Amino acid sequence: MSEITLNAPRLFDLSGNVALVTGAGSGIGQRIAMGLAQCGADIALIDRRTDDGLATTAAFIEKAGRKAIQIAADVTSKAALADAVARTEADLGPLSLAVNAAGIANANPAEEMEEDQYQTLMDINLKGVFLSCQAEAKAMLKHGRGSIVNIASMSGVIVNRGLSQAHYNASKAGVIHMSKSMAMEWVGRGIRVNTISPGYTATPMNTRPEMVHQTKLFEEQTPMSRMANVDEMVGPAVFLLSNAASFVTGVDLLVDGGFCCW
Repeated sequence: MSEITLNAPRLFDLSGNVALVTGAGSGIGQRIAMGLAQCGADIALIDRRTDDGLATTAAFIEKAGRKAIQIAADVTSKAALADAVARTEADLGPLSLAVNAAGIANANPAEEMEEDQYQTLMDINLKGVFLSCQAEAKAMLKHGRGSIVNIASMSGVIVNRGLSQAHYNASKAGVIHMSKSMAMEWVGRGIRVNTISPGYTATPMNTRPEMVHQTKLFEEQTPMSRMANVDEMVGPAVFLLSNAASFVTGVDLLVDGGFCCW
């Protein structure tokens, strides 16, 4: 027992690992990428953003003493993701960890929604996660080990009061069940796949000035009476990726301030 106690902190040590994070230019993906570096991993940062989001993430990681590479790629492109994984392994080493956080959100009543709005969101939120996992797993399977965490949402479990976003909810429910399915396909081949389903979180998208009234409602509806901040997604991600979760696969971890209890 004393040996287990002494080694317990190392369960969360990601030193020696190479991670790929999509959506690393802002919000949850950015903060998780930073957190993985703080725990010892080198990181490939993927985003389609054209601003300085990736550069900001990379600067933080390098200041933390880890390596980072920046790759502009669209998660709806199979070829772009294959190239991103190949570059990751060429520049940083064998890929062993991945977090797929790239995604978008918007709303419209179902009876009024245009097909393009529906399809664009599905392509990024669901197809994008599938293609990302596929590219990552192809590399991990060659190495015989890996851990993937996909960012879903509590909206994949419940229907948010007052929000007309049937397409978004369906995409996140799809991410959860698709991740469970892939976890079972790869369970005997060294790869674990899990999801994190955040509740209302103070990302740049949710803290815009025009969102003040909606944000107040989010806080009132959450049992903990506030939204999460992006820092609070780091611990769950590190846990699921690390050896602390070595017997955990196919799990959807709700990080929602108790929202789904009601």
